[in-house]
This record gives sequence, structure tokens and C-alpha cells, in this order.
Amino acid sequence: MPELPEVETTRRGIEPWLVGRRIVRVVVREPRLRWRVPRTLPSRLQGTLVRSVGRRAKYLLIGTDAGTLIWHLGMSGSLRILAADAPALAHDHVDLVLDSGRCLRFNDPRRFGSLLFTAGDPARHRLLAALAAEPLSPEFDADALWRRARGRRVSIKSFIMDARTVVGVGNIYASEALFRAGIRPGLAAGRVSRTRMAGLVTAIREVLGEAITVGGTTLRDYVNPAGMPGYFAQKLFVYERAGKACRRCGTTIRQFTQNQRSTYWCPRCQR
Repeated sequence: MPELPEVETTRRGIEPWLVGRRIVRVVVREPRLRWRVPRTLPSRLQGTLVRSVGRRAKYLLIGTDAGTLIWHLGMSGSLRILAADAPALAHDHVDLVLDSGRCLRFNDPRRFGSLLFTAGDPARHRLLAALAAEPLSPEFDADALWRRARGRRVSIKSFIMDARTVVGVGNIYASEALFRAGIRPGLAAGRVSRTRMAGLVTAIREVLGEAITVGGTTLRDYVNPAGMPGYFAQKLFVYERAGKACRRCGTTIRQFTQNQRSTYWCPRCQR
């Protein structure tokens, strides 16, 4: 699933092509995504000006004169900037056709992505209203995180992947941040000291920032709006490296299932 760095890379890739452009029409080939694409979307957006392209957690927010598109890439979705007359391929479900002769095209083989619309404040939308702080923002504070973890028996990995704790820290980056911070992923969140929690906050910011710089992580399906993969996979220390030697100490990387997700860790580097 595209995580925060992939979504931010997508946002940065499409923003210059969208802002200041008018939407000539909206083509919906397949409305049956995770939630059905609103039937009124083409008529509401036709002729509107794109004002902004933002992001909240893993959601892209495309602001127009009429309201805001709330776009989620799901498990396998991607957005590409193409010529408006480019032939549609299998799983090309939605086009935003622009007055520049380009279009923003959404491809999603598994159809777990979503495209919704709100005429009101997107921050108050049901999908966004309860989300916690952004991990790269000043609001993501180590002391507050440590206080929230007090007494919690949930694993530290599950804790930082909870969008009520911090948004956008998915499975890949949680594993990598915990490795950098030297924290065992199964350790109870309430047992992580204030000092180690501060180190984890720093590690999360570093991992996400570096991943954004190189365009995210491509393990299977993800490509950026130019059709290029992300290169952070070349920098992974533990994720999907079970049975291989730790790049830092040489110990064999281990894997176990945690909340139905694969978790990877080094038993020597992480305590």
C-alpha cells in the first residue's frame, strides 16, 4: 500500500500540473471503488478551477472552486499525468481532464482506493476529523507521545501505526524507524522510556523525510506520477529482509506476524 512518502511524492508530482488549471470534464469509467464515486462529481467539477493540492495523512486533497476532492490510493492505486487523449488501459478508472490538454488519471487494479468530494471544510470530513498529528509537523511531539503511551500494553509498532497517535506511519516505515531507534517492535508502548521515545520520533521523521527525497518505496506496484518507481527500497535495513544479515551487525533479520502484518527486526540491534 502506498504510504505517506509515496502519497507526498504523488502530491508534489501532480501539483504543478493541476494548480491554476480548469477541469474541462471528469471521466468516470468505473465508479465502484472502495466507496462509489459520487454520481454528481462530473457535473460539480466541470469548469471549476483547481486552487490547491494538499495532503492529510495518506489522503490527497485537491481543492477547487466547488469543493475538495479527497483521494486515497488504496492498496494498488496510482495517479499519472498524461495527454488527455492517451488511450485508457485496464484499471484506468477516473480522469480529470484539464484545460491544458493533460489529464490526471487514476489507475487501481484492486479498486481499494477511493475518490470522495466535500463542499465543506475537508478537515471536518468523517475520514479526516479524528486524525492525529502529521509526523513531519511540530505537533508531533516526543513528550506528548510518551505521555499518551503511559500504561499502554499495545506494542510500540502498533502504537505508532495507529492514526489516533500519529498519521501516515505505515508498516514499512514503522519497521525501519524502530530499527533506527533500536526498539524491539513487540515491546509494550508503555515500557518505552521518554528518552527512547524521543529517539523514535527523530527516527520516524528521518525515515519519512529520506523516503520522500528518493520518491518513496517501490516493492511491487507503486510508481510516481511520471511512471518512475521509488528508490527507498534500496535503503531498507529490515523490511522484507527476513533471513538476511543485518546491515549493521550481521545478525540474521527475523520476521513475525503482528496484527496480521509482517514485522521485521534485528534481535541484536533492537531491544
